[in-house]
Amino acid sequence: MDAAIGGIRRFVLRLVGRFLPANLRRAADLIATRPAPTPTGTVAVAPDETIANLGKVDHIVVLMLENRSFDHMLGYLTLEGGRGDIDGLTGSESNSYNGTTYPVHHLDRTAWNGELEDPCHGPECIDQQLENENSGFVASYADYLAAYQHAHGSAPGADPGLVMGYYNAEDLPVYDHLAREFCVCDRWFSSVPGATWPNRLYSLAGRAAGDREDVDPPLYNVPTVFRFLDQRRVDWRFYSFDPATLRLVDAEYRLSHHHNFAYVDRRKLTSQERAAGELLDEERSFLDDAAAGTLPSVSWIDPHFKDIRVFGPDSNDDHPPSDVLAGQALVLDVYHALRTSPQWEQSLLIVTYDEHGGIYDHVPPPPAPDDAPEFRRYGVRVPALVVSPYVEGRIGSPARAGVRSHLDPQDDPAALLPRRRPHTRHGRAGHGRPPPRRPAHPRYRPRRRRPARCRRRADRRLAKRLLGTALPGAGRTATGAPADRAAERVCEGHTCPSRSGSTVRSSVNTTPHDRGTT
Repeated sequence: MDAAIGGIRRFVLRLVGRFLPANLRRAADLIATRPAPTPTGTVAVAPDETIANLGKVDHIVVLMLENRSFDHMLGYLTLEGGRGDIDGLTGSESNSYNGTTYPVHHLDRTAWNGELEDPCHGPECIDQQLENENSGFVASYADYLAAYQHAHGSAPGADPGLVMGYYNAEDLPVYDHLAREFCVCDRWFSSVPGATWPNRLYSLAGRAAGDREDVDPPLYNVPTVFRFLDQRRVDWRFYSFDPATLRLVDAEYRLSHHHNFAYVDRRKLTSQERAAGELLDEERSFLDDAAAGTLPSVSWIDPHFKDIRVFGPDSNDDHPPSDVLAGQALVLDVYHALRTSPQWEQSLLIVTYDEHGGIYDHVPPPPAPDDAPEFRRYGVRVPALVVSPYVEGRIGSPARAGVRSHLDPQDDPAALLPRRRPHTRHGRAGHGRPPPRRPAHPRYRPRRRRPARCRRRADRRLAKRLLGTALPGAGRTATGAPADRAAERVCEGHTCPSRSGSTVRSSVNTTPHDRGTT
């Protein structure tokens, strides 16, 4: 039925497209393109004893954000947190440019300044950034700044060392909490040393469209893993704020399968977004499904994108110059909804990024197995966190993970989901934890898995850090600095305590997903 509906809509769109201006006619033709055939060949997956653990997980949730590197977001865990089990920053990393050394440094602001501070992350720029063991990041950004100012005029104060900056626990309280309670993957490389869409294509389809650069408009016709899920009758849903990236990647889902698409949080929709949802019959939301215990086997969450947003003015995808506090709010929404869902005990959440956005990371990408020679190297390392009741807390993963290896449509579809789950104690079977480079601070020393009630207390401590105040019955008032910068913004959409200690409720109505952490 969905295929027939999609065919009719493509036919109508082609007829209408004949009367459109040339630029719109091209877009209409791309939208109406007949879907590419689904690949039929499969490749057997090597035996892996950890695949049996998939039986414990009924619901996999993937949240993929944008354009930040591992060192930029999580490198502080080693430098400031004493996490010897994580390959983060040591403080000695630097780039040199025109005789000046630019060391890694803590950033004093969570939002950047417009397109000027959106570093180049195209193929040529990344090749330059990776020269001489990742020594070209500052030079690449300096070239970008020069070109930008040539086109738009002088920009006093532009700093080529911006890309060497990093955030810490004060700036990223949600990540800091998840890193202490669950698993950090410090060998999760982006799929391609290229732009956004080739990397998102690999995450959804296990391949790119023949180029490391984006196409304009971003409309592709590449078969994705979701076709295999349909063939195996595995239920799935794509949650988004704007048109889902899956609709732009795979023509099979561009004009139909509306029951597989929903919003992240329909309570925050604008009137235009709500009208579009009613037109497409996409009125469900991730928060509603999590609260009701009706999440599908596979959930993919798109953030509110900076570059492809349609209705909303604000982005929470972390793509510079977006404020990372908005990204923290989104991650907290997703984690809170899943953590308090009836399905939590059978769920696994993966939070990661498509690519690094031109921002520094000190680990050179390794070679990647690929049929195409131009794709035989991974991209820059990106943040990745794995969250589940079955994930050991405070563990850094030494496993090498590139998302291309997890969603290759040439693999046996029955083995696709297990390969997405680096949830064993050390990230992947056969790897032990490396010896720490330095004694870990007591706060970050590995310990035994704690019972659920202890994790709930840890979640309450997260709320205290976000708000700089105590929850009812949670002990004395906290005085952390994050409260002054992140409290209301990061806790938006939850029941949160006020600065005076009394409980106040946000605009979100109380539903089952409001219970627990805050």
